[in-house]
Amino acid sequence: MAVDEVSSRTDFMRVLLDRRILIASGVPGVYGRGAAFDDVIARVQALIDVLSRRHGAERVSFPPVIPRAVVRRTGYMENFPQLCGSVHAFVGNDDKHPALMDRVREGGDWSEFVSQTDVVLAPAACYPLYPSLTGQLPEGGRLFDLCSFCFRHEPSEDPARMQSFQIRENVRAGSPDDVQRWRARWMEDGKELLASLGLPLKLDTASDPFFGRGGRLMKANQHAQELKFELLVPIWSEAQPTAVASFNYHQEHFGHVFEIRTATGECAHTACIGFGLERVAIALFKQHGLEPERWPAEVRTRLWP
Repeated sequence: MAVDEVSSRTDFMRVLLDRRILIASGVPGVYGRGAAFDDVIARVQALIDVLSRRHGAERVSFPPVIPRAVVRRTGYMENFPQLCGSVHAFVGNDDKHPALMDRVREGGDWSEFVSQTDVVLAPAACYPLYPSLTGQLPEGGRLFDLCSFCFRHEPSEDPARMQSFQIRENVRAGSPDDVQRWRARWMEDGKELLASLGLPLKLDTASDPFFGRGGRLMKANQHAQELKFELLVPIWSEAQPTAVASFNYHQEHFGHVFEIRTATGECAHTACIGFGLERVAIALFKQHGLEPERWPAEVRTRLWP
């Protein structure tokens, strides 16, 4: 089946799996990655590397799990409980082990035998960074570049909506003016980068998937204050484009929670920009075809200079 014959997300997923561009795990939204898919992501990462260095970001990295206490302090469970992935482990003794094994062999629910650990799966690459910034920032603030596998509990047959995925982020902490100017520059840089890969793009305001009745008000406020922008690609349709990058202004939220101060002593503001690497790759395969060696020359020149 050719890409131009694909009429639905499920058909395209079938093609990706048949060609082993993605590798099925048996769980929706959790996939292995074939060599072609990994190579495209690595090439996109290299282009982001250039921009990150141009902005002067410090490269840091964190594991894909973060302390439960960090999630508690940020308010993530109040706002996005439906997305959180909590890590549990067996903490029983030798006497309880046989009962656990029996339950596993029977195919039953073993949750009564495990307990919460001190970590949860990282919902965003930048979350573990903010606690490390507690205290006073230097003049001009600080700027970071990081990438991590993240998890959000959104099982789906849409190949562009995975549960486990990589986010490449840059983060700025500093004064409100510095942070907002930096985010505006990245919106232009990000749009230029992805447009150079032959992707049709639209930049628009957006909101996070806040949970519950109070979440509707938070979404409206986020839109009204233009705290979140997304770069959208019509992977499946013009009416329902997919976000492949986001540009988020947190105001003083993380500065207040983690006691981050500017060089002059005020509560620091933060912003982050993030590229959903798997979504960018899916958009490229859908736009240009399943064989990167046959992609348009100008796109290949950008990715494989």
